[in-house]
Amino acid sequence: MDARLNLFGNPVAGKVLRHINSAGKVLTDSALPAATQELVKIRASQINGCGFCLDMHTKDAAKAGETALRLNLVAAWREATVFTDAERAALELTEQGTRLADASGGVTDEAWANAARHYDEDQLAALVGLIAVINTYNRLNVLTRQPAGDYEPGMFG
Repeated sequence: MDARLNLFGNPVAGKVLRHINSAGKVLTDSALPAATQELVKIRASQINGCGFCLDMHTKDAAKAGETALRLNLVAAWREATVFTDAERAALELTEQGTRLADASGGVTDEAWANAARHYDEDQLAALVGLIAVINTYNRLNVLTRQPAGDYEPGMFG
């Protein structure tokens, strides 16, 4: 499959990506646990059908020490016993925040309160930002049909 647009070669797309990457760096450097960050990126990318991001974030998570079992069970996190209560809360918020069009009321108060039980205000801000940013990346990649499979951990710095 060939990409519809070279996001890395087009000057306008490059400028957009630099700004999104700057926001991503703030989130990466936040107090939100790194493992939770990768799980959120993977789950949103699964929902959005973004192969490019799934390729990247599963490989990055594995390189950082995430187990194959947990990576394989992200899509079935509700039934899996390998996730903490905090991770479950983050995954629920991710699903509701990604599937906004599927719910007339958006994110439920229950999902928000559950996340707030596990994360402080700065971590919640990072979690909300992360959900927004990964959804942005997913949409860019799906719209332009970025191919998956060639990512090597660390290749984007």
